[in-house]
Amino acid sequence: MQALRNGEQIRKRWLMWDEVLIAVLATLTTAGFVMMGSASMDYAAESTGDPFFHINRQAIYILISIMVMRLVMQVPIRIWEHGAPVLLMLAVALLVLVLVPGVGREVKGAQRWIGFGVANLQPSELMKVAFVVFVAAYMKRRQLELRTRWTGMIKPLVVLAVVVALLLAEPDFGASVVIAGTTMGMLFVGGARLIQFLVFAGFGGVLAALMVLLSPYRMQRLVTYLDPWADQFNSGYQLTQALIAFGRGEWIGEGLGNSVQKLFYLPEAHTDFVFAIIGEELGLMGCLLFLSLFAALIARILGIAALASQSERRFQSYLCTGAALLIASQVFINVGVNSGLLPTKGLTLPLLSYGGSSLIGTFALLGMVLRVEFELRVPEGTDIKAWRLRHV
Repeated sequence: MQALRNGEQIRKRWLMWDEVLIAVLATLTTAGFVMMGSASMDYAAESTGDPFFHINRQAIYILISIMVMRLVMQVPIRIWEHGAPVLLMLAVALLVLVLVPGVGREVKGAQRWIGFGVANLQPSELMKVAFVVFVAAYMKRRQLELRTRWTGMIKPLVVLAVVVALLLAEPDFGASVVIAGTTMGMLFVGGARLIQFLVFAGFGGVLAALMVLLSPYRMQRLVTYLDPWADQFNSGYQLTQALIAFGRGEWIGEGLGNSVQKLFYLPEAHTDFVFAIIGEELGLMGCLLFLSLFAALIARILGIAALASQSERRFQSYLCTGAALLIASQVFINVGVNSGLLPTKGLTLPLLSYGGSSLIGTFALLGMVLRVEFELRVPEGTDIKAWRLRHV
């Protein structure tokens, strides 16, 4: 009887949280772990002598991410709202720190990581989460100004400009685009006037175009994107190999583990181009399945945002909207790059690509979303302890 009561208590404790969101998250993480492992084993065996090197590390990253999410889920949303400026300043400090010689680690010409022994922290991943929280808090405080005055939109964009400047100094153009796009989307959803949105979006587009034109390697990527087969063994190599992977996969794929492109033909197969390996091993059907899972995840987050909006909890609604936009933009860009829809740009696929910083950041953000959904079911006025979960 005691065992049955304990089992019932455990079941009720898990039912505190949104089952749909957790189920989709668990499915994507598990499936992503399998595909990342398949894409990395040969590379790991050649580079480290251990075919399970990346698999073991990714398993550790997943466990850490779950613990981080669990911790975040225990913190009331009001604490994140009030602590948004502090979180942003911490993220900015890390972006500055990564540029300090001897502190930041340079990999393949980009200084984006801070080393901690055998592990690296990528501050841009923390900045993605921090900026979503910051903008959501700002929009709640300055909603009237955002909807009626130009300054309401200019203020967060000034902060965004500082963040983008730090990211481009690394350089990390992909993170800059994701954060800028998410911010613009949040401000528009929050009530910014269409004319304001169009003016600043156009200005941002012009700046992005200038950065491409003034940067030889970015310009080369754009030329390669337009015709990758013109230089398929040099600047177009990565994209053409990804397209070959999709072509080999056809409808149902070559079978799990049977990719040829991961055998040192396609660079970054277990990170930026894991979706191409999915296309080769699982085919079009596998790609559509993964995209459907991402769509379900994003739809559920937006559903929670709508519920928060109906309950007049504006910060919670904006936070969930920002989380959905952030994940959706990263999926769109990564899949677009893999399939040749967009110019080649290093950006991980959330929950699927190898790497701890991205995984931890995504889990932390989803932990906030889960907390929002939990608090929506708590009767108004109920006291929720910061560090102790209560079943309602």
